[in-house]
Amino acid sequence: MSTLMLRLAAPLQAWGVDSKFDRRDTQREPTKSAVIGLAAAALGLSRSDSRIAELGRTLRFGVRVEKEGLLLRDYQTVKGKSPYVTQRYYLCDAVFLAGLEGDDTLVDEIGQALTHPVFPLFLGKRSCPPEGRLFLGIRKGKALEEALEKEPRLIVAAERAMRIQIETHAGHPGTWLQRDVPISFNQNRREYGFRSVLETRLRVAGSDSSRDSAEPTTEHDAYAEMEG
Repeated sequence: MSTLMLRLAAPLQAWGVDSKFDRRDTQREPTKSAVIGLAAAALGLSRSDSRIAELGRTLRFGVRVEKEGLLLRDYQTVKGKSPYVTQRYYLCDAVFLAGLEGDDTLVDEIGQALTHPVFPLFLGKRSCPPEGRLFLGIRKGKALEEALEKEPRLIVAAERAMRIQIETHAGHPGTWLQRDVPISFNQNRREYGFRSVLETRLRVAGSDSSRDSAEPTTEHDAYAEMEG
């Protein structure tokens, strides 16, 4: 087993789970269904391909929150015979490290597809293309937990702890159920299953490290000219 690593960053991301009709919410973290969908797009799978369910069943998913995103509400008025208001939510400027653990052959196939994707790749919605490097490589022989904990930080940040949400076995203490395991993306009948999710916090030590330093100081004083 190995773990494929992804950097999920963009000005806007959208990770809906239970959104319906005129209100489209977003989770604070990437969903398994969206990341599996990204892999399926890279592989060139159609929405009704039965292999999507196989990916959702055999790949284990986890995410490390590098930078918490700000919630944005997009308020729209849709005109037509029956005008209505729709509200769509996005995460702004968030950065995530995501991992997919699976069989070496499958993980390698997805990794190759991500470097030459068949279809365009998005972070939840078509309006959210990824920014910068997406595919970080494959950590051979590393379980999902180890890969998410040991991977170097993606950004310089002041936070001393990062949230990690990881798929685990049912019944584990402190878990909750989330319905984001893709079974079918068929637009006529989308289906999703449940998975158990556990959240932990990864402490980042080393206040003397440049990678984990607090916000840089500056001698500039914006109010200096107003004094005296």
